This record gives sequence, C-alpha cells and structure tokens, in this order.
Amino acid sequence: MEGPTAGGLVSETWWPLVMIIIAGWFATDVWRWLGVFAGGRLREDGELLIWVRCVATALVAGVISKLILFPQGVLAETPLWLRLAAAGFGFASFFAARQRVFVGVLAAEVFLVSGWLILDTMAP
Repeated sequence: MEGPTAGGLVSETWWPLVMIIIAGWFATDVWRWLGVFAGGRLREDGELLIWVRCVATALVAGVISKLILFPQGVLAETPLWLRLAAAGFGFASFFAARQRVFVGVLAAEVFLVSGWLILDTMAP
C-alpha cells in the first residue's frame, strides 16, 4: 500500500518525517508569533507574566527533579549521590559565574560524566 508522496517530490520513507517536521514547526511557530504580538502589550511586572514565570520555573524544577531522583536509561546506572553532587556542583558554578545558566549546566554535565567515567574504570 502506497502512502502520499507529495507529488513524487518526497520518497515514501521520508514522507512521515517531513510531515512531523512541518506539523511540529506549525504547532510551535503559531504560539511564538502570538507571543511576539501579545508580548509587546504585556507589562513585565504584570500578574499574568509573573504567573507564567512561576509555572515555567515549576516545570523546569519538576523535570530536573525527575531526572535526578527517577532517571531512566543510562542515567539510571549512575548512583544517586553522583547525580545530587553534579546538581550541587552545577548550582554552585552557576552562582560563581554570576548566574550564567550555560556555565552551570556545562559544569554539572562535566562533573556527572567525569564521575561516571571514574566509577566505570574502578568497577571490576
């Protein structure tokens, strides 16, 4: 059974990927443009924007907590103390670098991967 191929321009194996990319772009781009248009009219200290910031912060904190406490895949092979130490090191690096997110994330990743490699070489 043959599926749609967009007039023969895209092969059958790539058609689902093209549709996912187009649908993903459309679904996110609409909200970005609405944000651009609405963002010019919102006050930074307004209650709506404060609420949005709180929700976004809570979501990020939840994802980080889930990754540390209930990891899946390869991350689950690392001990809990190493994941907590990496998060603490990244947090300290974030503040030491004048609150630069990139520095905090990179420091935590380097700490975690280095600790994992050291533990892996020590294993019998």
